[in-house]
Amino acid sequence: MTSPVDLPELPELPGEGLPGLFEGTVPPGVYRCDSVGPDVLMQAEAANWIGAVIDLSDVTTKAEFMDRCVTGLELPDWFGRNWDALADSLTDLSWWGETNGYMLMTAGWPGFEEADPAAAATAVNVFTAAVGYWTVRSAPLTVLLG
Repeated sequence: MTSPVDLPELPELPGEGLPGLFEGTVPPGVYRCDSVGPDVLMQAEAANWIGAVIDLSDVTTKAEFMDRCVTGLELPDWFGRNWDALADSLTDLSWWGETNGYMLMTAGWPGFEEADPAAAATAVNVFTAAVGYWTVRSAPLTVLLG
């Protein structure tokens, strides 16, 4: 199936993987990965990173994506469920507390990307901008799309 939307080319998580992210040998970024499991959250916690998982299983629309962001990121009820509100939330992670870094992970990304390529491309742009924002701060943000 050919998509009318040019999806951003995203790198796979480099060979150093999660340890490299936590040690700083892999730069913060938006990476594709095979899958995300509970062990990733445990590794993040052990490295004093705060992590969250957005479960995108069976998500096919932007509205469903935003609903899952509310749940996965524990956003407040007043969250606007739009791209600007998501961008604002990802550049103010104060509700997550002090940390060495932030890790946002998705489960079911390939299915969402196939179902709504335009929304997936916009989400990647929002994630990339948020990673850039945190790169110049003391606690980086990395996004893993699994």
